[in-house]
Amino acid sequence: MVQTPTQRLANQKYAKREEKKHGKPESLTGKKNGEKLPISKGWIYAFAFMIAGGLLLEILNLILGR
Repeated sequence: MVQTPTQRLANQKYAKREEKKHGKPESLTGKKNGEKLPISKGWIYAFAFMIAGGLLLEILNLILGR
């Protein structure tokens, strides 16, 4: 498969960036060893919003006594 000029430029930029990393420890190259979460942050925020909102409604229900 033939590379397009934009792909070729992107590959050259990537090669230059990777070449700068050779021989340096991982801590200086910016690599992270942390594990990725199994679900996205958006779903976590949505779940937290549902829990906090339900809790707030229950507290209001207790205070107002309806």
